[in-house]
Amino acid sequence: MGDSELNDWLSTTLIFQGLSASQLTALTDIAQLRTFGKGDLVFEQGCKATGFFVIKIGRVKVFQLAANGREQILNIFEARDNFAEVAAMDGQCFPASATALEPATLLFVPRTEFLALLHQYPDIAINMLVTLARHSRHLVKVVENLSFKDVPQRLAAYLLSLNDGSVNESQVQRTVTLNMSKSQLAAALGTIPATLSRAFYRLSTDGIIAMQGMQVEILDCDRLQDLSLLQEHPN
Repeated sequence: MGDSELNDWLSTTLIFQGLSASQLTALTDIAQLRTFGKGDLVFEQGCKATGFFVIKIGRVKVFQLAANGREQILNIFEARDNFAEVAAMDGQCFPASATALEPATLLFVPRTEFLALLHQYPDIAINMLVTLARHSRHLVKVVENLSFKDVPQRLAAYLLSLNDGSVNESQVQRTVTLNMSKSQLAAALGTIPATLSRAFYRLSTDGIIAMQGMQVEILDCDRLQDLSLLQEHPN
């Protein structure tokens, strides 16, 4: 990929959109394209962070592992998303690990050179604040779901998120496709595959959804939305 083409692509990412041609060129001068195969480790929890990443092609999961080996997926990033910028900015170790879910091409932005650019181009820092805020909101939602919702509620919220968070009330049925394997989904929802299967079974037997492989047909939009909401429990 030539510098001009890379500049054009960078301008479509959230973190670098709106930057001038000279600013984009300064970024491409320090950035490095790296390729990863499916399942390859991008970085490991506890290792020193030397930079952050922007996804050109593919998807990457960021996760933590408990001492017993149980995985908790914190986020799944797709093309044009950036990740690991917090650790890169404070110079400390990665608080989580990252693995490519499929063949991926990532743009690596080294920390030292990027910090120098921030002093030269403050506009880049403003864009970074926007992405940090977005990631912070996502993590707050993860904590909320794990702390206050049971697995069927988390599953309902996830299914709605595949349709941008809601289902048109005028539609009696809607089909969505799971964007990760069921084992990965279980890790993202903070549970184990067996418990997730029971949640799918509950929603199916209640007539809220119908399953066919990775396809989920939403049969009762209102009930799915009601289930996804936090419910107050009596004392």
